[in-house]
Amino acid sequence: MANGGWQEELDGWLEPFLAVMGHPKRRRWAPVYVQGLIGPGERKSVQPMAAQLGLSGHDQLHHFVTSPTWNDAPLRQLLVEKADALVGGPDAVLVIDDTALPKQGRLSVGVARQYCGCLGKRANCQVLVSLTLARNEVPVPIGLRLFLPELWAADTGRCAEAGVPAEHRRVQAKTEIALAEIDRVRAAGARFGRVVADAGYGVSAAFRQGLSERGLIWAVGIPKVQNVYPTTVQLHWPKAETGRPRKHPLPSEDPVAAEQALASTAWRRIAWRRGTKGRLAAEFAALRVRPAEGTQLRHGRHLPGDEVWLVGEHRSSGERKYYLANLPVDAMLETLAATIKSRWVCEQAHQQLKEELGLDHFEGRSWTGLHRHALMSMIAFAFLQHLRLRERGEKLPRMGGAARAAAATVPAGHSAQAA
Repeated sequence: MANGGWQEELDGWLEPFLAVMGHPKRRRWAPVYVQGLIGPGERKSVQPMAAQLGLSGHDQLHHFVTSPTWNDAPLRQLLVEKADALVGGPDAVLVIDDTALPKQGRLSVGVARQYCGCLGKRANCQVLVSLTLARNEVPVPIGLRLFLPELWAADTGRCAEAGVPAEHRRVQAKTEIALAEIDRVRAAGARFGRVVADAGYGVSAAFRQGLSERGLIWAVGIPKVQNVYPTTVQLHWPKAETGRPRKHPLPSEDPVAAEQALASTAWRRIAWRRGTKGRLAAEFAALRVRPAEGTQLRHGRHLPGDEVWLVGEHRSSGERKYYLANLPVDAMLETLAATIKSRWVCEQAHQQLKEELGLDHFEGRSWTGLHRHALMSMIAFAFLQHLRLRERGEKLPRMGGAARAAAATVPAGHSAQAA
């Protein structure tokens, strides 16, 4: 495709989105906003985009992205459908993570001093819970929802001023937001075989149980101190000679930390994909266990939960990571490792959303503006993935040097690939 031809391709690709937008002005400004995100320019906030696009002013773009008078839920539905057509299926994964947007001031919705992953420290930022659908290392983000810190949720005045919907003016853990978003994208038709998440989500027993209750196969990170029982543990009901009968049974064995549980297990070197410098590999070990995540007993310990895989990873850097996964009991160690490592694609997607499509450039303060800007960034990302895959003449090519070369027809700086 000749350089510049992507605008005509974009018009056709956006037709389903425009068809559900109702008002002619929204149908006019939506493609303009996406073009501004995809096109050249250092900043992708409203004013710089308007100038880059040669508009006489930025008011119309600003109104399009911040107006709470129209419902963008149909666009979110279509985004999931587009993403599913590109990468969905039983061999796809849904990656749960979050991404931080550094921001100063106190009036922008959700800004608080909290951990900022891109800076590696606590800083003033907004944090978005993200969902990325991916297959064969090709990601398409399909969900970005703001995490509202407790200080914000408790301040009804600030929430009202920032336009936070009433149903979101409450304390919600990131894991709770993630489960709600999973329900949303599944209802919208997203198809995937497994869910993966890092330890920020995997540490929550409620999150893991929520995934299992939904019938999902998952693999999540955990801290090395996560207590687990051997599968041989049994529950018994000792009889008390005096006092009330026990309400809960007692485990026949004590739990141990994940790190200790794998200490005497055989480790094996496994490669999961080819990187730019050759095969990526680490040492892995796996053991069937029952996490200590059931009812809490009087001495502080928890009863054993359902049987799952405990997986350890020893990286060449010396770093050690631990995971739980509910893959079938006959799952190969190679399958466990590949599933765990499939999470990395979301980091590439987050980087591209920020560096190429200006996810973190929005300068407004409102809930609606932030989420709609994020939505339009994801729509732009999905279009770029569609464009690259179309140019290859394949539905889902594997990534690598050839794919990067094929992406050269995409607008400069916008390969939308998972390198």
